[in-house]
Amino acid sequence: MRGWTSAVVALAVTASVGVVPVASAAPSACDTKPIQTALAALKNIGAPGVAVTVKSPNCGVWNGGVGLADRRTGRNVVGDEHSRIASDTKTWTAAVVLQLVGEGKIDLDETVDHYLPGVVRTPVYDGRKITVRQLLQQTSGLPDYLDAPFWNDEEAHRWEHIDPSLTVRQALALDPPEQAPSGFAYANTNYNLAGMIVTKVTGRPVGTELTQRIIKPLGLCETYWPGDETTIDQPELRGYPEQEDGTLADKTEWNTSEADASGELISTGADATAFWTALLTGKVLAPAQLAEMKRTVPDDYGEGYGLGLQQYQLTPGLFTWGHSGGMSSGHEFRNAVTDDGRRAVTLLIDTDKYDSDAVDSIIGALIRDLR
Repeated sequence: MRGWTSAVVALAVTASVGVVPVASAAPSACDTKPIQTALAALKNIGAPGVAVTVKSPNCGVWNGGVGLADRRTGRNVVGDEHSRIASDTKTWTAAVVLQLVGEGKIDLDETVDHYLPGVVRTPVYDGRKITVRQLLQQTSGLPDYLDAPFWNDEEAHRWEHIDPSLTVRQALALDPPEQAPSGFAYANTNYNLAGMIVTKVTGRPVGTELTQRIIKPLGLCETYWPGDETTIDQPELRGYPEQEDGTLADKTEWNTSEADASGELISTGADATAFWTALLTGKVLAPAQLAEMKRTVPDDYGEGYGLGLQQYQLTPGLFTWGHSGGMSSGHEFRNAVTDDGRRAVTLLIDTDKYDSDAVDSIIGALIRDLR
């Protein structure tokens, strides 16, 4: 815990397929069969362990999971584990930027150069022609800094502090990315620049702004900005990225400072679910800013991307919001939330070697069937 009171009230789910509610906490109309079905299916996606949080009108918030949180000790996933949430951080960053828009401190259609003079200025890229909106919507045309040769061996930089300004300079040395017809081209660079704008406008690091504007007001006591901390608060979901020989290795400890506003947050399934619920029900942003956030363009896969939001149709006819992510430490984040915030599924997966299509299907079926 990081020293404040959580607003999240979670029910317990066993690490096996069975679901056990806290006594009398859930209404009698709660049907746990969809959760049981999903947990059974998640056992077969190829991951050592998956932490699961489910929110529904009749069952409230459930935390549980399948498999192992720590392969060395044999510790089971129980659902309260901390994990890197990777690019889901982008949604939180976008929310901070949009709060500042509502306060008149940032203009979505003002240029990057207005806030960061000369930072994006090369023969190929010009911050005078890129807006804050384009950063948040991934339509800036900037490349992803992770495509720079520096990152060919990510583990070589595993323990280093890397300032976001360096990642921007790395990106500016690259050729332009291939863009979708909408102009969409996903790049972590966009969000590190957005974080730099937040810092310039407020005079405080973006991690501090996230903490003061979102984490503390929502009572998310298990969510934090790690900075240069390489460990994850206990109980932690260990991370097992796939190695070149196909095996999994524990790479949990990692300095993720380079991810910054594009992916540095650590949270739990319950806290992440609470944030998304608060966001979509108008407790984080004013209506005008939330509407801007939900204005989408087609991404590479024909789905919608707003200002730090991904729109999914994981089951026919049901559109949900979320933002997936993955880290070099092996931690993967997947979620889907209905537009009214009443139903949500959040998965923390401890490896990048798993059946992604199967997970899409599992999440889609679960959020469809929740009551």
